[in-house]
Amino acid sequence: MELAWYALLGLFFAAYLVLGGYDYGVALLLARRPTTGATAVGGTTGRRAALTAVGPFFLGNEVWLVASVGILFGAFPALEGELLSGFYPVVLGALTGVVLVTAGVQLRGRAGGGAARAGWDRIVVVGGVLAALGWGALLGGLLQGVPRAADGHVAGVGHVVTPFVAAAGLTLLALVAVHGATFLTLRLPAGDAPAYARLARGLVPAALTAVAAATVLGLLSDRVRAAVARPVIAVLLPLALVAALLVARAALGRGRAGVAFVSTAAALALPAPLVGAALWPRVLVSTTDPATSLTVAEAAASRPTLALLGWLVLPLVPALLGFQAMCWWVFRGRIDGRAPVYW
Repeated sequence: MELAWYALLGLFFAAYLVLGGYDYGVALLLARRPTTGATAVGGTTGRRAALTAVGPFFLGNEVWLVASVGILFGAFPALEGELLSGFYPVVLGALTGVVLVTAGVQLRGRAGGGAARAGWDRIVVVGGVLAALGWGALLGGLLQGVPRAADGHVAGVGHVVTPFVAAAGLTLLALVAVHGATFLTLRLPAGDAPAYARLARGLVPAALTAVAAATVLGLLSDRVRAAVARPVIAVLLPLALVAALLVARAALGRGRAGVAFVSTAAALALPAPLVGAALWPRVLVSTTDPATSLTVAEAAASRPTLALLGWLVLPLVPALLGFQAMCWWVFRGRIDGRAPVYW
């Protein structure tokens, strides 16, 4: 039963990274300098068009984060406590980014002038950066291990300030940027899509470089090598990311935005479940004493609690999937001049 809940937690967080990822990717693109075109990349009109494209999905995507946190608190209370204490700088940074993006996107539409909107745009960009870096650093920190003391608590937060954790954060930041640009290639009017396709293709080499850097640092890290219980799965992660990015770049060059979006979505969906699988049966690996590592079974709530939560989750999962499918079906296709302006 613990394995089922662990898998569900990984799948929910993966869904959040895919769906929230293009929100944060679009947020990052607001920092672009204006170019030419009807909806110029980085221009005022372009920013409004980009936010209109993401508008129907924006708040619904955050539901997956809420659901992931609910599973973490209910099904894995011991893990929740150690994550919040042992990784609080990166978790706080990620959640701050989520709040800044959510508030900034909605409040920019209420701003009275261009200067005020530009200020909110900068806040949105900062929020997107913090969210992507924070969640990437969290995954990297889990894969690296933590200094868990004999009393069962993580000692300090110095373990989040390492080259590998920084590289993991930058990797997710690069993946989110590619994902956001690919999403806009799929959603903006056909006349403006090529500019974003070129932008997305141009971002792929940066993402590949980030993946390569994180991989090398991981291979050189004694902590990462010691924490990984299944090296084959750990090696599969960067290979799969590279493959997904290359497929996305090729699809963008051929004008197949749908294939490219599926590929970038796969790149963001893979890290959470593969990191969990690489660490299994442990979820928090102690770098000081392997005997103090926290296993999934130890982190999970009691069997009766998990069974009770199961009855609550059974109707929740179909409802979430149905809501997401409905949103994508209703707002499928590209936006045009008649699309409602959300922000």
